[in-house]
Amino acid sequence: MPQVEHRGVTIAFEEHGGEHGREGGGEQSQRLPIVLGHSFLCSGEMWREQLPALAGDYRVVNVDFRGHGRSSQLDEPFTLYDAVADVIAVLDELGIQQAVWCGLSIGGMVALRAALEHPERVAGLILFDTDAGPETLAHKLKYRAMGACARRFGLRPLLPSVARLMFAATTRRENPALVDEWKQRFADIHVPSALLGLDALIKRDSLLERLAEIEVPSLVIVGEEDRSLPVPFSQRIHERLPGSSLEIIPGAGHLSALEQPARVNEVIREFLAAQATSADDGRDA
Repeated sequence: MPQVEHRGVTIAFEEHGGEHGREGGGEQSQRLPIVLGHSFLCSGEMWREQLPALAGDYRVVNVDFRGHGRSSQLDEPFTLYDAVADVIAVLDELGIQQAVWCGLSIGGMVALRAALEHPERVAGLILFDTDAGPETLAHKLKYRAMGACARRFGLRPLLPSVARLMFAATTRRENPALVDEWKQRFADIHVPSALLGLDALIKRDSLLERLAEIEVPSLVIVGEEDRSLPVPFSQRIHERLPGSSLEIIPGAGHLSALEQPARVNEVIREFLAAQATSADDGRDA
């Protein structure tokens, strides 16, 4: 798996469909690359149902955030802005100046910060099950309690609670194998890294008053049954993000891209096709 060393941390990533993003690719070479950012406690594996649907037509960069997946485990605090810089280091390594940033949960938070701090690197946003505000007091108290439990006993005692936060009741009822698979993945997470990631989430700043500064095409997607960041959080982003569109996915919770991949893939491809058409119209004008 390719890696980039950035500020003392190893960031792992995968590239799919890369030949379509380079010179000589004909019509497909005009399509902007897509960079994927996964949820907290997950990895790039979370996007496994999206990669086949996108890589045939787009150059897709699938990043493991620091402390997750095959990137470095952590022993020092970090912020969401450090994660932005990590992703940009990957794009620099690949020679990609601008991409559509697609992120779920913490991945969406990273994408929003990239659009505000490095607008020249962001051509569009696809924001899944995420938030632009600060962490709520209720969530801070709940997550700190869960963190204290994980620090002492590991993540296994928390798996039933984590599963309810991550997966819709529909998914838990109709696709228990998927839930069981990811519960095992959560159980294997490096706990100190997870706690540092949780701290970064809890301490995040609010972007609500700055969303109007973002001018790129944006799609906001949320699972109808998301308990971690319910629909109103995404509606709030949509209302403040100029020209954005909102899609609510029935039967999905927080990990909507995993839970309802067929509908999610359809929505993503429709959005990307619309942006490609707009770009073509602009070139023809």
